[in-house]
Amino acid sequence: MSKPETPKLNVVARAPFEIYYEGEAESVSAVNRVGPFDILPGHADFFSVLNPGEVKIQNGEESQVFKISNGIVTARDDEVMIFVNM
Repeated sequence: MSKPETPKLNVVARAPFEIYYEGEAESVSAVNRVGPFDILPGHADFFSVLNPGEVKIQNGEESQVFKISNGIVTARDDEVMIFVNM
């Protein structure tokens, strides 16, 4: 019997002239004016302005972490788009 596949997010994180991440992920973590938050598979539709700090994209044992000065994030149907340093 095969193990059921864990749901994933499809994530694109980019700045005007740089792509920080493009692919599947298990979670996205960042900070907005309310505080730290995580986006996981099945998250409700979401839009937020990001505070300066770090964005962390986790995929299994690997994580991609990058600093931002500003940005926005949207999540819908397990598709996460992050636009930063604009």
